[in-house]
Amino acid sequence: MQRQQQLTDWLSSLFPDQTFTLAPASADASFRRYFRATFVDGTTRVVMDAPPQHENCEPFLHIGKLFEQAGTHVPHVYAQDVTQGFLLLSDLGNTTYLQALQTESPKQLYAAATDALIKIQLASKPDELPPYNEALLRRELDLFPEWYIGKHLGVTLSDKQKSKLEEVFQRILANNLAQPRVYVHRDYHSRNLMYIGSPLPNPLPQAGGGASKKSNFLSSPGILDFQDAVYGPITYDLASLFKDAYVKWEEADVMDWLIPYWEKARKAGLPVREDFGEFYRDYEMMGVQRHIKVLGIFARLYHRDGKDGYLKDMPLVMEYLHKACERYIDLKPLLNILLELNMQIEKA
Repeated sequence: MQRQQQLTDWLSSLFPDQTFTLAPASADASFRRYFRATFVDGTTRVVMDAPPQHENCEPFLHIGKLFEQAGTHVPHVYAQDVTQGFLLLSDLGNTTYLQALQTESPKQLYAAATDALIKIQLASKPDELPPYNEALLRRELDLFPEWYIGKHLGVTLSDKQKSKLEEVFQRILANNLAQPRVYVHRDYHSRNLMYIGSPLPNPLPQAGGGASKKSNFLSSPGILDFQDAVYGPITYDLASLFKDAYVKWEEADVMDWLIPYWEKARKAGLPVREDFGEFYRDYEMMGVQRHIKVLGIFARLYHRDGKDGYLKDMPLVMEYLHKACERYIDLKPLLNILLELNMQIEKA
């Protein structure tokens, strides 16, 4: 309550002559919280509460500026107090893509999402964001044996299993690190994209600057939760978007959305693979890295942080991982480990 009073006092200092009400807007897996401030005239703003002892606002401010300059729809920052950990932001509404996908056209929503992603990728420059390097990719992979296998399943891998897992991890890393690099949102999925109802012109820029002459009139999504963005593999955000832990699609549908992205990306001058088959393999291998990480994170959120809300999403993530491992010979040792883990659990 003391923290919320500090937030209210800060907001009152910004608007001394206006009254407002505060209501929770959302929370996420971190220490950040969001409140919606509604003023007497009906205007709304969102206030981010990021306790400075746990969260640093600077990456959010820096990355938000980069993405806004790229022409995407991110929360605009009206006021900030980094010392206290408060930001006053534009309100991108209540409707996430996850909700909108129940009633709106997935094809149109995903076309808008990939168009926005291309804008972000075209704006990419080295040295603006932390590198998604081997050390970071590896730290994420290591969450799987520690938190998912060890803590969640309660299984200790044999030396042979550890050796095979390491073998696969090296193959995954080799692929990931060989991919062309761009800005990576790192959590570009249906819960972090907001559905903006009114259609807006959304022309795609070309490499080298400037918008294309032709506009598609799809609603550009509001983009949230980008503070952990990095400079890394070009397929990462696509894997987040189409291999979403919170919504499942038929693979034929995903192909219908992924191929147009690849075609538009090539036309815009992005460094995607010339051959779609090679591009798709990169996308699959990147997805495997992400799924391994996500299973570890979901397990850690439960066992370390007491958050059980993500446990129900684990089976879909594991399904994605299984399917990819079944397709590629390089991933077969991991498939065998997953099958062995299932057998150990069933026997227990």
